[in-house]
Amino acid sequence: MSSESSLDKAFGQFLRYWRSQRNFSQLDLSIASGVSQRHISFVESGRARPSRDMVLKLATVLDIPLRQQNKMLTAAGFAPIYSEFDLSAPELDPIRRALDFALHQQEPYPALVMDRYWNQLKTNQGTAQLMDWLLSGQTVSDEIGPNLMKLMLHPNGIKDHVSNWDAIAPHLIHRVHREALAVGQDEQSQALLESLLTYPDVLELWQAPAKENWQLPLLTVNFSKAGQQLSFFTMISTLGTPQDITLQELRLECFFPADEITQQQFQR
Repeated sequence: MSSESSLDKAFGQFLRYWRSQRNFSQLDLSIASGVSQRHISFVESGRARPSRDMVLKLATVLDIPLRQQNKMLTAAGFAPIYSEFDLSAPELDPIRRALDFALHQQEPYPALVMDRYWNQLKTNQGTAQLMDWLLSGQTVSDEIGPNLMKLMLHPNGIKDHVSNWDAIAPHLIHRVHREALAVGQDEQSQALLESLLTYPDVLELWQAPAKENWQLPLLTVNFSKAGQQLSFFTMISTLGTPQDITLQELRLECFFPADEITQQQFQR
């Protein structure tokens, strides 16, 4: 088999996978992209090669993440076009300043910046205050590291201090699962999901029917330690119109007090 034929089939497999993930038929994709259904069929089967513009057009219609768009371009025989700067790179200095500003503005309440795998990259003093309270006198497993999902779900994390953990855990693992499906063919996302599902009680809660409290307008996370109760809800923000992989995958999670007791505790 020639190298060109291998590339054609590789791209066709990528396209078929993402079309399936987005629940698009070939006809749906044809109508949305302006590419003939016949041509889409030929591309998926490896009988035709897409142009670079066609790859990008189909990727845009299917809302494929930038990281995977680069892989699709490579599979079609083209060079990747999207950069992936480290957050510390000089090119991202305006973004770092914006993130630092947002973290500062969220004080005295917790806020943190994470990557696509829920690893904490930046935090504010409110987060440090909350973590110091929850983890004082406790040794955290090395396996957890800076990962927020592992911290919440691992038995040696803060699980014992989340009073509504049975309600929170299914919500969190469903989120990780949805995101693993959304980014597609990402080994690290899949590895994170598989790791979390090995923790005690997580798989059972994930597979259990949704509880009635999931029908409430908002699910809070409730912390409890030494007779003190704190309750938060969170908001997650992402950057608009990113053209860099790192920026597309950043998320800013801000914690807000869900009751007056929590608000007063953090305003002292």
